[in-house]
Amino acid sequence: MNILITGADGFVGKNLTAALQSIRDGKDKTHPALTIDEIFTYDIDSAPEELERSCEKCDFVFNLAGVNRPQNADEFMQGNFGFASTLLDTLKKHHNTCPVMLSSSIQATLIGRYDSDYGRSKKAGEELFFAYGEETGAKVLVYRFPNLFGKWCRPNYNSAVATFCHNIANDLPITVSDRAVQLELLYIDDLVDEMLAALEGHEHRCTFDGVDTVLCDDGAYCAAPITHKATLGEIVDLLESFAAKPRTLMMPEIPQGSFAKKLYSTYLSYLPHEKAAFDLKMNVDARGSFTELLKTANCGQVSVNVSLPGITKGQHWHHSKWEFFIVVSGRGLIQQRRIGSDEVLNFEVSGDKIEAVHMLPGYTHNIINLSDTENLVTVMWANEPFNPNKPDTFFEPVE
Repeated sequence: MNILITGADGFVGKNLTAALQSIRDGKDKTHPALTIDEIFTYDIDSAPEELERSCEKCDFVFNLAGVNRPQNADEFMQGNFGFASTLLDTLKKHHNTCPVMLSSSIQATLIGRYDSDYGRSKKAGEELFFAYGEETGAKVLVYRFPNLFGKWCRPNYNSAVATFCHNIANDLPITVSDRAVQLELLYIDDLVDEMLAALEGHEHRCTFDGVDTVLCDDGAYCAAPITHKATLGEIVDLLESFAAKPRTLMMPEIPQGSFAKKLYSTYLSYLPHEKAAFDLKMNVDARGSFTELLKTANCGQVSVNVSLPGITKGQHWHHSKWEFFIVVSGRGLIQQRRIGSDEVLNFEVSGDKIEAVHMLPGYTHNIINLSDTENLVTVMWANEPFNPNKPDTFFEPVE
């Protein structure tokens, strides 16, 4: 299959092109039914003859080209309607009735704040595509995108999320006129998944109730089925918690498929080089070191402990807290004894055979470095972050 992507240098175009290239090159095997041969990319700097050649040979067209921030309003119609007309005329010239996808905008509804020159140009493009489908019999897929976000989106352009991510990641000020304004947001990976589904003939159809998408089997429009709604205030609060993580080590809740998970990935893509790495506080003493790595509100914390040769650490117990000790380097002995008992449980551990050992509630425990020359490195997970006001940690030797 040969695929033409117009607007290939834009935000959506770059992500879609990368996804298709991975499928073409056998790196992404999640779409076994797709065989990608040539990927034709076209953008504003491309030569006209490239469009001619692509329209002659393509089997599917993703028309992502458009104008978002022109210097004058007339450029909206030229960029969003004029190029669409050129594209469709070129396809007709070569008698190519392959499926064509149009990236439109929710602003094409022309409702309320969406009644604009930009929205009218998008609406005109939609009508042009629908008429083309009626005339030629070609399959037409018109998507009205809500607010898009994800990696490679240009800040200070037409995405509030991209601007917020960029500015907060780079310690620049942001302006929020109304924290209560709610946005419908579509993550780039969810959009690309839908576009690949469309390529396989499994697009999701929809109609519109005002600006609200209504999925249905026979809708004139198409839509990505997964979007998220969040207020500007919620977005900013999440981003500020992400920015604070190197200081607090606190990871916000990011359930699978959640907006927070997708926003965090987006935020990280805007980090400057100097923030890609950050220092951790090492608590160092004559026995070695202890360093907290990550904390969560509901799933505990992860730390790394380094014991110098011959050193014993621990010698304490907990009422309710439990832990995993995972030795990743060196050779050691973990001992546990139930409070009030003389029986000692011994666990020999080594980085050569990585295993997790429970630290049991109500058992005093230690960890001993058995080597005379090598450090013992242990990853430790506790079911709750350490609370200095209620440490639930009580000294008592194992033996």
